[in-house]
Amino acid sequence: MDKKIGTVTHYYDKIAVAVIKLTAPLKVGNTVKFSGHDQEFVQEVKSMQLDHIAVDKGKKGAEIAIKVDQKVKQKDKVYLVS
Repeated sequence: MDKKIGTVTHYYDKIAVAVIKLTAPLKVGNTVKFSGHDQEFVQEVKSMQLDHIAVDKGKKGAEIAIKVDQKVKQKDKVYLVS
């Protein structure tokens, strides 16, 4: 069962980076699923940034940025794939 861990708050299309407001912790190496009203895809978190600094994990309540394989939209849900 996939667990909801956050919501996309912003997407930078030129650099393919999504900003996610976390409701649960997330680590580099985790697999996440992005789910929007018109699409869904799964990918591994290869890198993560907090305030433009590379980090290994994001805590609940943090707004982290990760590079994404496909376009996402504001308000898309993010799930941790178990």
